[in-house]
Amino acid sequence: MVSKSSRLAEIVKKHEAGILSDWMKEQLASLQALDRISEADLRAESQRFLSLFRAALHSDGAHNSATGPWTEARAMLGELSRSRAKAGYTPSETATFVMSLKQPLFDRLRSEVGRDVDTLADEVWTATLLLDQLALFTTEAFQKSREEVILRQQQEMLELSTPVVQLWEGILALPLIGTLDSARTQVVMENLLQRIVETGAAIAIIDITGVPTVDTLVAQHLLKTVAAARLMGADCIISGIRPQIAQTIVHLGVELNTVITKATLADAFIVALQKTGSAIARTPKG
Repeated sequence: MVSKSSRLAEIVKKHEAGILSDWMKEQLASLQALDRISEADLRAESQRFLSLFRAALHSDGAHNSATGPWTEARAMLGELSRSRAKAGYTPSETATFVMSLKQPLFDRLRSEVGRDVDTLADEVWTATLLLDQLALFTTEAFQKSREEVILRQQQEMLELSTPVVQLWEGILALPLIGTLDSARTQVVMENLLQRIVETGAAIAIIDITGVPTVDTLVAQHLLKTVAAARLMGADCIISGIRPQIAQTIVHLGVELNTVITKATLADAFIVALQKTGSAIARTPKG
């Protein structure tokens, strides 16, 4: 704990410039990816944190880095952790920003109170607890940031893997490739409904040629998408019904009687043209 009799805040203030200098040496020696941050930027980050660290030590309740006096320091470490996660740093490299401050700080404590072994032990223990708490915080912030990046990338991949294409006036096509689970079904449905609104399409072809297997759950997802499209005023045609998929659907007892199904996208497109009153005719040669 940082007691009122602790000299930690006073020592940091007195030796701030020297601590910063030695801390930079520690970081530059341990940092494996200096190409991702300039030495000037690293010094600016270090100077800012050391200033916030000193200010928090002078406050009441400074013994716990989770309390109010450390709010600004934690916010700064949160920003640093997020930026380093995006830049490709590892959690260890990120935590080293704080952990590498120990040695320069301990050196100053020894030079000031080294003759008083008990006081030195107390001050070192106090500094260790605070820096360990802050280093753990950077790791937690780093992990949270990485999880957010991964979730965003997964969402972007889902959206990119479910394109809705306008084949003809009033006709949309939604080619599906890969497994159709609940999360992807939601994206499929949202994308399809949005395009129906934008284009005023009357027909939507859902092509499952690229879906490897169709089980009860996948069939239910397809029926939900068809039902949602109908509520928006568009009929659906399911294409890509291969023999094995047809057998599976019959075996599972899934009712697709109310949905037009076709073996190929081309067959489905012809039906869609007929339903919209359009047709494609061959032009005589010559």
